[in-house]
Amino acid sequence: METQTSEMIDPRTLRLFYDPPGTLRLTVGEERSYPAVKLYQASPLSRPGRYLSLVDGKGEEIVMVENLADFAADSREVAEEEIRRRYLTARVEEITNIRTEFGVTYWHARTDKGERDFVVQSLSESCVWLSDQHLLIIDVDGNRFEITDRSRLDAASQERLDQVL
Repeated sequence: METQTSEMIDPRTLRLFYDPPGTLRLTVGEERSYPAVKLYQASPLSRPGRYLSLVDGKGEEIVMVENLADFAADSREVAEEEIRRRYLTARVEEITNIRTEFGVTYWHARTDKGERDFVVQSLSESCVWLSDQHLLIIDVDGNRFEITDRSRLDAASQERLDQVL
């Protein structure tokens, strides 16, 4: 029996759904079903919604879908939900406190998701400037915090940020 490679699978034949609730499942046409899959974006920051990899329970890629729009409507909605869950990013609106102890930075910020305390291990590795004003911060738990426009932060928040970066 010949093995079908990911580039030979038409994304319109893919069906993504949750079964049981909270567990992503994939069927490929009438041929195959995968009971527990994960969806990853190859470049979530630079190419959101592009190059989506569906991986089986063993960590092996089943298929790479070039564009979110390539899915049928129902599966696209499920894929969008998975992306929101996996790549959840809180937008920082105000930095109320930052302190550093022994190379670890403790943050308290007001975000679009409410007040958040988070810890960043290595600022040079965990803070990524996406442009001259756009900063992405990844904490020790893998949570993402984004300052979309540094210049729009209040003066005190900008000063706190300048002290640690």
